[in-house]
Amino acid sequence: MTSKSVLVLLAATALAGCDLAPKYVRPVGAVPAALPAQGVYPAAATDAPDITKIGWRAFFTDDRLRGIIALGLENNRDLRVAAANVLQARAQYRVQRADLLPTVRLSGSATYTNNIQGAAGAVGGGTGVGTGTGTGTGTGTGGGTGTGVGAGVGAGAGTGSSDLEFYSLNAGVSAYEVDLFGRVRNLTRAAQEQYFATEEAQRATRISLIAEIATAWMTLASDQDQLRISQESLKSFEQSLELTRAQFRIGVASELEARQAESVYQGARNDIAVLRTRLAQDKNALDLLVGAPVAPAMLPDGLGTGDVALQALPAGLSSDVLLRRPDVLQAEHQLIAQNANIGAARAALFPNISLTATVGTISTALSGLFSGGSFTYTAAPSIGLPIFDGGRLRGNLRAAEAQQQAAVSTYEKAVQTAFREVADALAQRGTIDEQVSAQTARVDAAAAALRISDARYRAGVESFLTTLDSQRTAYSAQQQLVTTRLSKANNLVELYRSLGGGLAGDDPAGGAARR
Repeated sequence: MTSKSVLVLLAATALAGCDLAPKYVRPVGAVPAALPAQGVYPAAATDAPDITKIGWRAFFTDDRLRGIIALGLENNRDLRVAAANVLQARAQYRVQRADLLPTVRLSGSATYTNNIQGAAGAVGGGTGVGTGTGTGTGTGTGGGTGTGVGAGVGAGAGTGSSDLEFYSLNAGVSAYEVDLFGRVRNLTRAAQEQYFATEEAQRATRISLIAEIATAWMTLASDQDQLRISQESLKSFEQSLELTRAQFRIGVASELEARQAESVYQGARNDIAVLRTRLAQDKNALDLLVGAPVAPAMLPDGLGTGDVALQALPAGLSSDVLLRRPDVLQAEHQLIAQNANIGAARAALFPNISLTATVGTISTALSGLFSGGSFTYTAAPSIGLPIFDGGRLRGNLRAAEAQQQAAVSTYEKAVQTAFREVADALAQRGTIDEQVSAQTARVDAAAAALRISDARYRAGVESFLTTLDSQRTAYSAQQQLVTTRLSKANNLVELYRSLGGGLAGDDPAGGAARR
């Protein structure tokens, strides 16, 4: 076969390549077309910014919280693992992609022998050498007396040297698969989509980490408020306890009143001990998320009204926004990879064409490697067709098809989960302001009731039991208000996370933009 024939073969097979993978169609209909916006759900605000396009640095308004999030994005170990997974997937994709191109190897050799048969093996059936000097006789296809060069191997006997030298330099490919039916291309596409899926997994981890750090920070702030309330209430409960004990000793108050006052006091003491433990645990949880000890200056001093982030509400969102979430994109890339695996499994049922070829030069002298007449080549195309394999290839195809069906369900489940998370966050968002308002009014009413009952007790109109009950109600109302404010803050963070916020302005080359 001539070199021209080899080039024609390669061109023909490249032009004839086909793709046996099924055409990818994104699954639809897993969730309603629009997010809920009636009943308990809030009405869309026309002037609200798109929360999905707000970077986390702009979304969170507290400088201490922003600093802790930045520290966590740098040091969190889960995020480092996700980044390492991306590097691994990218390397695996590059390894698989290399099969699309032939691997070219360059080799050289030198042979020194006095054995004519060994010389024939060294030249590989190429140029033969016959030697003879003086009165000896040399034989070879060149014929004649003296030295002859031909297609065979000549042997000469005489007074000259019988040492032979051969030098060769070759470049070529070995068993390169001509991807006529797209098997290698589909395996490469599958590796690429797995790489993209790993990138999206890293982005999902990043968004979750931002939300978890913010939640942990606000929980710590909330527990600080709870501790402050308990400590202030403990002082009031202690005064009441001392008063009722003194009155009991002189017979003005009953033992029941003294015991109930002590019960309220001891309950506050227990709350303080529990909250101190919880604060230490909150700090430990925050350190773990950040991946490094958090400096005291970066810790909150209380939650207050909970306004540590933009009070943004998404306006007129359709469920298509969920398709941009990294976890949904991750599931979609994995589905596309399974589609490609089906194409590779189908291609394995068809003939496999491979090519081994070398070009080089050979000479009996090192200086003659690049002289005229030293060029050599070999080309050995081969084809293999599976005839009987016990059903292995068909089984691989059925397995790939089943994996693709599972990937479809996984993708649909990811979209449904995203829809539920956003819908739940919107449902709470629709009523959380009313809850905060009601709890604030309850605190005011309980405080007023405590003042009135205390005044009536001091005036001798009411028993101290009414005052104790008012103290418990006021204490519980204040604690519940702090809990409700934390729920409001957490709800906004959850809405931000579930809508895929946290990348805009911080990672502009997101998966949606790439695709």
